[in-house]
Amino acid sequence: MPAVSFALFDTLVEADPPADPADAVGAALRDRDAAVPADWADAYRETHVDAPAGAEVPLPAHVSRALASRGVDAPANAARRAVVAAFDPDVRTREGAVEAVAAARERGPVGLLANCAVPELVGRTLVRSALARDDFDAVVSSVASGWRKPDPRSFEHVADALGVPADGLTHVGSDPAVDGGVTAVGGRFVETLGDVDDALRRD
Repeated sequence: MPAVSFALFDTLVEADPPADPADAVGAALRDRDAAVPADWADAYRETHVDAPAGAEVPLPAHVSRALASRGVDAPANAARRAVVAAFDPDVRTREGAVEAVAAARERGPVGLLANCAVPELVGRTLVRSALARDDFDAVVSSVASGWRKPDPRSFEHVADALGVPADGLTHVGSDPAVDGGVTAVGGRFVETLGDVDDALRRD
Protein backbone atom coordinates (compact mmCIF):
# COMPACT_ATOMS: atom_id res chain seq x y z
CA MET A 1 0.00 0.00 0.00
CA PRO A 2 1.61 3.30 -1.05
CA ALA A 3 2.17 5.99 1.56
CA VAL A 4 2.41 9.64 0.60
CA SER A 5 3.71 12.64 2.52
CA PHE A 6 3.19 16.24 1.47
CA ALA A 7 5.23 19.33 2.17
CA LEU A 8 3.07 22.09 3.58
CA PHE A 9 4.47 25.53 2.78
CA ASP A 10 4.66 26.46 -0.92
CA THR A 11 3.21 23.05 -1.80
CA LEU A 12 -0.24 22.73 -0.21
CA VAL A 13 -0.49 26.30 1.03
CA GLU A 14 1.09 29.71 0.78
CA ALA A 15 1.70 31.52 4.07
CA ASP A 16 3.75 34.69 3.94
CA PRO A 17 6.33 35.06 6.72
CA PRO A 18 7.03 38.50 8.22
CA ALA A 19 8.94 40.75 5.83
CA ASP A 20 11.46 41.41 8.61
CA PRO A 21 11.39 38.51 11.09
CA ALA A 22 13.78 40.17 13.55
CA ASP A 23 11.64 43.31 13.65
CA ALA A 24 8.42 41.32 14.00
CA VAL A 25 9.79 39.21 16.84
CA GLY A 26 11.24 42.31 18.52
CA ALA A 27 7.87 44.06 18.42
CA ALA A 28 6.15 40.99 19.83
CA LEU A 29 8.71 40.79 22.62
CA ARG A 30 8.08 44.43 23.57
CA ASP A 31 4.35 43.70 23.64
CA ARG A 32 5.16 41.07 26.28
CA ASP A 33 7.25 43.42 28.41
CA ALA A 34 10.56 41.93 27.37
CA ALA A 35 13.57 44.20 26.98
CA VAL A 36 14.85 44.25 23.41
CA PRO A 37 18.53 45.14 22.91
CA ALA A 38 19.43 48.10 20.71
CA ASP A 39 21.31 45.77 18.34
CA TRP A 40 18.52 43.20 18.24
CA ALA A 41 18.69 42.79 14.45
CA ASP A 42 22.35 41.77 14.73
CA ALA A 43 21.68 39.44 17.65
CA TYR A 44 18.81 37.78 15.77
CA ARG A 45 21.00 37.06 12.75
CA GLU A 46 23.82 35.51 14.78
CA THR A 47 24.09 31.77 15.45
CA HIS A 48 23.46 31.01 19.12
CA VAL A 49 22.70 27.27 19.16
CA ASP A 50 25.36 24.83 18.02
CA ALA A 51 23.15 22.21 16.38
CA PRO A 52 24.28 19.20 14.34
CA ALA A 53 23.88 19.25 10.58
CA GLY A 54 20.28 18.67 9.56
CA ALA A 55 18.85 19.48 12.97
CA GLU A 56 16.08 21.99 13.50
CA VAL A 57 16.66 24.75 16.04
CA PRO A 58 13.30 25.86 17.48
CA LEU A 59 13.00 29.57 16.89
CA PRO A 60 12.01 30.34 20.51
CA ALA A 61 15.26 28.71 21.65
CA HIS A 62 17.19 30.84 19.19
CA VAL A 63 15.42 34.00 20.35
CA SER A 64 16.04 33.20 24.02
CA ARG A 65 19.74 32.64 23.34
CA ALA A 66 19.93 35.81 21.26
CA LEU A 67 18.48 37.83 24.13
CA ALA A 68 20.78 36.13 26.63
CA SER A 69 23.78 36.97 24.44
CA ARG A 70 22.96 40.62 25.15
CA GLY A 71 22.37 40.09 28.84
CA VAL A 72 18.56 40.10 28.60
CA ASP A 73 16.54 37.65 30.69
CA ALA A 74 13.09 37.56 29.09
CA PRO A 75 9.97 36.87 31.20
CA ALA A 76 8.90 33.24 31.38
CA ASN A 77 7.73 31.87 28.03
CA ALA A 78 7.96 35.33 26.44
CA ALA A 79 10.21 34.15 23.62
CA ARG A 80 7.85 31.37 22.59
CA ARG A 81 4.76 33.58 22.77
CA ALA A 82 6.49 36.34 20.82
CA VAL A 83 7.62 33.97 18.07
CA VAL A 84 4.16 32.43 17.72
CA ALA A 85 2.58 35.89 17.50
CA ALA A 86 5.16 37.25 15.04
CA PHE A 87 4.64 34.37 12.62
CA ASP A 88 0.84 34.23 12.84
CA PRO A 89 -0.01 33.57 9.19
CA ASP A 90 -2.44 34.58 6.51
CA VAL A 91 -2.97 31.37 4.56
CA ARG A 92 -3.96 30.60 0.99
CA THR A 93 -4.63 27.03 -0.10
CA ARG A 94 -2.94 26.26 -3.39
CA GLU A 95 -4.96 25.14 -6.38
CA GLY A 96 -5.18 21.37 -6.55
CA ALA A 97 -4.08 20.80 -2.94
CA VAL A 98 -7.35 19.38 -1.65
CA GLU A 99 -7.71 17.13 -4.68
CA ALA A 100 -4.13 15.84 -4.44
CA VAL A 101 -4.50 14.91 -0.78
CA ALA A 102 -7.83 13.21 -1.48
CA ALA A 103 -6.30 11.21 -4.34
CA ALA A 104 -3.50 10.03 -2.07
CA ARG A 105 -5.94 9.05 0.68
CA GLU A 106 -7.79 6.76 -1.72
CA ARG A 107 -4.66 4.61 -2.00
CA GLY A 108 -3.04 4.56 1.41
CA PRO A 109 -1.87 6.53 4.46
CA VAL A 110 -1.10 10.21 4.02
CA GLY A 111 1.25 12.36 6.03
CA LEU A 112 2.33 15.96 6.27
CA LEU A 113 6.06 16.73 6.58
CA ALA A 114 6.82 20.39 7.15
CA ASN A 115 10.04 22.28 7.71
CA CYS A 116 8.98 24.75 10.38
CA ALA A 117 10.95 26.15 13.32
CA VAL A 118 7.92 27.92 14.84
CA PRO A 119 5.79 26.04 17.39
CA GLU A 120 2.06 25.91 16.62
CA LEU A 121 2.51 27.30 13.11
CA VAL A 122 1.71 24.07 11.28
CA GLY A 123 -1.51 23.62 13.24
CA ARG A 124 -2.58 27.23 12.78
CA THR A 125 -1.85 27.00 9.08
CA LEU A 126 -4.00 23.92 8.64
CA VAL A 127 -6.88 25.50 10.56
CA ARG A 128 -6.84 28.48 8.19
CA SER A 129 -6.56 26.39 5.02
CA ALA A 130 -9.09 24.35 3.08
CA LEU A 131 -7.42 21.24 4.50
CA ALA A 132 -7.91 19.73 7.96
CA ARG A 133 -5.77 17.86 10.45
CA ASP A 134 -8.00 14.82 9.92
CA ASP A 135 -6.97 14.71 6.24
CA PHE A 136 -3.60 13.34 7.40
CA ASP A 137 -2.73 10.16 9.24
CA ALA A 138 0.44 11.79 10.58
CA VAL A 139 1.59 15.40 10.87
CA VAL A 140 5.33 15.87 11.39
CA SER A 141 7.02 19.23 11.75
CA SER A 142 10.75 19.72 12.00
CA VAL A 143 10.35 21.68 15.23
CA ALA A 144 8.74 18.59 16.77
CA SER A 145 10.86 15.86 15.18
CA GLY A 146 14.16 17.72 15.46
CA TRP A 147 15.21 17.21 11.82
CA ARG A 148 14.75 19.35 8.72
CA LYS A 149 14.32 18.15 5.17
CA PRO A 150 16.40 17.13 3.26
CA ASP A 151 17.96 15.28 6.19
CA PRO A 152 17.08 11.59 5.76
CA ARG A 153 15.90 11.38 9.37
CA SER A 154 13.01 13.71 8.62
CA PHE A 155 11.67 11.33 5.96
CA GLU A 156 12.32 8.31 8.14
CA HIS A 157 10.32 9.97 10.92
CA VAL A 158 7.20 10.51 8.81
CA ALA A 159 7.49 7.08 7.19
CA ASP A 160 7.62 5.48 10.64
CA ALA A 161 4.60 7.53 11.73
CA LEU A 162 2.74 6.21 8.68
CA GLY A 163 3.78 2.62 9.38
CA VAL A 164 5.83 2.10 6.23
CA PRO A 165 9.54 1.70 5.49
CA ALA A 166 11.22 4.88 4.27
CA ASP A 167 11.80 3.36 0.83
CA GLY A 168 8.04 2.93 0.52
CA LEU A 169 7.36 6.65 0.88
CA THR A 170 6.35 9.01 -1.92
CA HIS A 171 6.97 12.63 -0.94
CA VAL A 172 5.33 15.57 -2.70
CA GLY A 173 7.02 18.95 -2.49
CA SER A 174 7.85 22.01 -4.52
CA ASP A 175 11.59 22.20 -3.81
CA PRO A 176 13.74 19.43 -5.35
CA ALA A 177 16.76 20.44 -3.28
CA VAL A 178 14.78 19.98 -0.05
CA ASP A 179 11.86 17.66 -0.71
CA GLY A 180 13.86 15.60 -3.18
CA GLY A 181 15.91 14.39 -0.21
CA VAL A 182 13.43 11.53 0.08
CA THR A 183 15.38 9.74 -2.65
CA ALA A 184 18.32 9.36 -0.24
CA VAL A 185 16.22 6.88 1.77
CA GLY A 186 14.97 5.09 -1.33
CA GLY A 187 11.67 6.93 -1.59
CA ARG A 188 10.13 8.68 -4.55
CA PHE A 189 9.87 12.42 -5.14
CA VAL A 190 6.91 14.08 -6.87
CA GLU A 191 7.32 17.80 -7.57
CA THR A 192 3.86 18.99 -8.59
CA LEU A 193 0.43 18.39 -7.11
CA GLY A 194 -1.02 17.56 -10.49
CA ASP A 195 1.32 14.57 -10.81
CA VAL A 196 0.25 12.88 -7.57
CA ASP A 197 -2.62 10.85 -8.98
CA ASP A 198 -0.64 9.71 -12.03
CA ALA A 199 2.36 8.74 -9.88
CA LEU A 200 0.19 6.61 -7.59
CA ARG A 201 -1.57 4.94 -10.49
CA ARG A 202 1.82 3.55 -11.54
CA ASP A 203 2.20 1.72 -8.20
